[in-house]
Amino acid sequence: MVVDDSAVIRTVITRILEEDSQVSVVATAGNGQIALDKLSANDIDVIVLDIEMPVMDGLTALPKLLEAAPGIKIIMASTLSTRNADISIRALHAGAADYVPKPTSARDIRTGDEFRREILTKVKTLGAVRRRRRSAARGGGSPSGPGLFPAKSIALRKAGPVRPVVLAIGSSTGGPQALFAVLAGLKSDIQQPILVTQHMPPTFTPILAEHIARASGRPCAEAKDGEVIKPGHIYVAPGDFHMVVEANKAQRVFRLSKAPPENFCRPAVDPMLRSLAKVFGPGVLSVILTGMGHDGLNGGEAVARAGGTVIAQDEESSVVWGMPGAVATAGLCSAVLPIKELAPYIMRHAK
Repeated sequence: MVVDDSAVIRTVITRILEEDSQVSVVATAGNGQIALDKLSANDIDVIVLDIEMPVMDGLTALPKLLEAAPGIKIIMASTLSTRNADISIRALHAGAADYVPKPTSARDIRTGDEFRREILTKVKTLGAVRRRRRSAARGGGSPSGPGLFPAKSIALRKAGPVRPVVLAIGSSTGGPQALFAVLAGLKSDIQQPILVTQHMPPTFTPILAEHIARASGRPCAEAKDGEVIKPGHIYVAPGDFHMVVEANKAQRVFRLSKAPPENFCRPAVDPMLRSLAKVFGPGVLSVILTGMGHDGLNGGEAVARAGGTVIAQDEESSVVWGMPGAVATAGLCSAVLPIKELAPYIMRHAK
């Protein structure tokens, strides 16, 4: 279901989605109340939900839609304003699965290749997750989809032998809510610096840092080029920059890079992890959280080769088990855990 107060935008997004034979738009709505009314009459896996609408806006409709259809996947669609970035992150915290940055005009939506690729990928991946879990609940098979891994045994490796000196976290779809849960669970006596790469555009990452600071009670901000890494601080990769670390005499400093996107992303997790493995060797503890694709696999391999430790979120608690599934099924992980068990593991290992 596509929910937007503009009939033109609804039509354009519907056409983009239905160009793919695997997607069918079964309903559209002009506001949150109409979406609620149509939800019970249609079999819907994914909702693309606008934020600013009359009668009932997207943030108001979100919990009502989730209550009416538990497990449904909701993608917030918002233009790249600071206000909408804040609302989108609040929506992710409240249960939205993901968001798409929406161009400001129907023409830009129609011609924007990046928007087309992103909305199709997210709708198809989240739809596959929804169908897979519904099928499993009925005792049926598990349909596959992009970013999903078939169930199989996971071979774990021993954790690194030294106390980590830096914690690195990578995440994408479903990442903000997972980040808030993990970072809020870390006690104040964990003083290793924490580096976070979350797939997000430039307007969103400073707002994400503010929300992380409130959730964790730690200083958190976007990393700055040339900035010295400090203990006890959380650093977020700025949107549209890879965040890497290099040694500068006795100090470790950030470098922000406009190198080409990796895994369709900038920032990407792989460059961060490769740089940390090079600078800190076995002193890296890497955590791969929910997200589609396999960003973090290449960097996780570098961390493991350097003697560091990689852990991942498990499939059941992930919105999409793509990124964590990639490192888990590659045999790189020392633990694959539900979201609630990640912070206790980190604290034990960090001490």
